[in-house]
This record gives sequence, C-alpha cells and structure tokens, in this order.
Amino acid sequence: MAAYLNRLHHISLYVSNVDKVAHELVSRFKFNVFAIRLTERVKQLAVRRGSAVFVVNERARGAQQRLNGHQSRVWSPVKATHHQQFEGLYGAPTHYPVDTVSNVCFEVSDVESSSTALRDQGCEFVLPPTQVYDDRGSVTFSVVRSVVGNVCHTLIDTSRYDGVFLPGFQQTADGSSDSYCPITHFDHITYACTRRSTPDITRWYEKNFGFQRFFIDRNEDVDEGYILNQDGIGLRLTAMDYWKCSESGVKVHFKDQKETDCKFVMAESLPEQGRNQVDTFLEEHRGAGVQHIGLYTEDIVSTAQTLTCAGVQFFSPPPTYYTEVGKQQEIVEAGHDPYALSQYGILLDTDVHADDINAPSQRYLLQVFTKPIFGEDTFFLELIERRGATGFGEGNIRALWRSVQAYMNGDQESERKNKQSRQP
Repeated sequence: MAAYLNRLHHISLYVSNVDKVAHELVSRFKFNVFAIRLTERVKQLAVRRGSAVFVVNERARGAQQRLNGHQSRVWSPVKATHHQQFEGLYGAPTHYPVDTVSNVCFEVSDVESSSTALRDQGCEFVLPPTQVYDDRGSVTFSVVRSVVGNVCHTLIDTSRYDGVFLPGFQQTADGSSDSYCPITHFDHITYACTRRSTPDITRWYEKNFGFQRFFIDRNEDVDEGYILNQDGIGLRLTAMDYWKCSESGVKVHFKDQKETDCKFVMAESLPEQGRNQVDTFLEEHRGAGVQHIGLYTEDIVSTAQTLTCAGVQFFSPPPTYYTEVGKQQEIVEAGHDPYALSQYGILLDTDVHADDINAPSQRYLLQVFTKPIFGEDTFFLELIERRGATGFGEGNIRALWRSVQAYMNGDQESERKNKQSRQP
C-alpha cells in the first residue's frame, strides 16, 4: 500500500547561517519571508513565492535529539506544544557537515495510517507520528528516511490548523511584497545519486509513495533510463512523478492541477566519460542528495531579468548555441528572440513527437540554471517555463551540462592556482 500524498507542502533547507540564506532567497530570488519560528535553540524562516515554500533551518548541533523524552526512533505517538524546544520541528534534525536541502514535505490526509503502512513495508522513521498544536489548531506529522543520501520526507496533515503556516510559527511584518516575479510553484526536484543506485531508488518510491516512471525520451530504456554517454558527457537520468498515480493510491484534490505535477529526477554519472558535476556534488555534499530544484515561472525572460538585476548569476551556454542554424530557427519559430534569450543564458527546447508534425513549435520549454547558492558547489536552482512541453529539455541537456561543467572546471583550476600561490 502506498502512502496517500496530496501535495508537496514545502522543502526544507538546513544551513549554518539562516539569515544569510534567507536573505539570498528574498533579496535575489524575490521570495517573501512570511513566517518565523524562534526559540532559544532554533531559528526557522518560511519563505514563499506562489505555492513554492522553503523552510530555512539552522543545522542542528549537539547530541541526539529527544522529543518529550522519547528517542526519535521509538514508534509511539507524541503530543507537543510549540513551546517545547526541540530541534527539527516539521523536519529531520540533521547534523550534516555542509549546507543541504534534505527534507521534502508532503501533505497527506492521514499521517498515522500512512506512517503505519510505510513502517510495515520496512521504511525507517526518524520521527513517529507527532501532534503539535497552538491556539490556532493542530497538525500531525511524521518523518521517514528515504533511500537517497540524507533526504527525508515529512508527512504532514494541516487540515485542522488555520494559522499563518504551522504551529509555533509567527507571521512576519514583511509577509508580502510588491516585487513582480512570476514564479508559481516547484516544477521538479533532481537528486544527485551514486552510480547504479537509481533502480533501488525508483523501486522505493514506486512501492512506498506510488510514484510512476516519467519517460524523458520515448525511446528510453525502462531499466537504463535516459543515457547520454558521448562527447565527454556521461549521464543517466531517470524521472518519476507522483500526481498521476491514483491507481497506486495517491489522491489529488486541487484546483490547479499543474501545481501538483512535481516530478522527481535521479541523475547519476557514468564512468566512461570521466569525472563530472554529479561526482563533484557527491564529494562536496558528502553523499547523495538534492542537486537542484526547478522553479516554474510563467515568464522566464522577465523573471531572469528581475533576478539578474538583483544579483543572481546564471550558467550560460556557449554563444554558438544561439547562432546554430537549427537552434536559431527553432527559437524564432517558437516566437522568441535568440538575442533576448542569450542575454540571460536561457535555453529553448521544442517537444516534437510524431503527432506534432504539423505544428512542432507549439510545445516547447525554456530553462536556465543558477550558479550554486551555498558555499559549496552543490545545490542550485533552475527556472523553467513550459509551453506544452512536459519533459526536461532533452535537446538542452548537453548545453546545460557543458555550461555547468565549464564552471566547475574553472573553479577547480582557480582553486588549484590559489593553493599554488599560497605555497612558500
């Protein structure tokens, strides 16, 4: 039996400097701080843009967390008020050595039954079903450990709560903003995975959460995934989505269906083409985890312009990308100006299928990657605008891959020169 997921509620970041990362998301990415939870030991800031919500948490320090005297692994329903000062509320207390994005929270209709079903299927729980409440109501949540590095999933039921966010959070004075930035929701989450781990990961999500495979390419091998293994690129991508899985038990009840259409992508490197940015992530992140998150925008050019003016840096493909005859024509036929896209490094990919031969340019997407937002070369964001296309820009993967790789190689070379210059 799969857990009944209703929607993606929020994504948690665990960082050493909450104020710095929250300021980055607000001042540069135009998120709004709308709620804060502050105790003597914990600081949590909730920021949002549209329905995309990040909770920025201080990374936990110190001994193993306890909840009302219970070790977190004990399976026993727990009740707590927001005044009780335990860390990792609504997430997994993490002692991770670097900044990380390690919790994806799903709203469910029944936390206890979903948690029991997952426990019976062998899932490991960091926190059993727990009720937290204040004067605005209560929420129940539990935290299950995934099979991807340090990633956990919080299952939460907020149906009996009418506060600003969650119990313990207070509304902030700057909870709204007039800045125009048409980001509406999370489009996809990409994991950087160790080699040959994808089959176990896909089976885990299929079995426990009812996810189903989403084929990036119609000719992709069901077992091997979408593979790029040439011209210096060694990459395996495997995608899944969770909202189409009603046959497995997932029930979705939302006014805006597209906001529930959040896909999960597993990326792993292939050894034949040498070291690449997935390997860099695994090394600097100290293991598998969330590599990037796609933010959906209704106007990528306007959004990229706004974010660039605010100081966001984007990866740029080689300039020849926009002057190639085929690509230039593809961009023009989709109604865009190659020069305007090139100003921000935005790539366009047309979704052409056999039944689209009469109007191949009507289904396309635009996308661009930001440079890493933490101190390490790990987590970054993606802007994506979809015009009928449901994939991930298969025609852009090589260009995106090379732009990221060039940045990584440049940083590594700069670091090598800096170390040499410091030597006596």
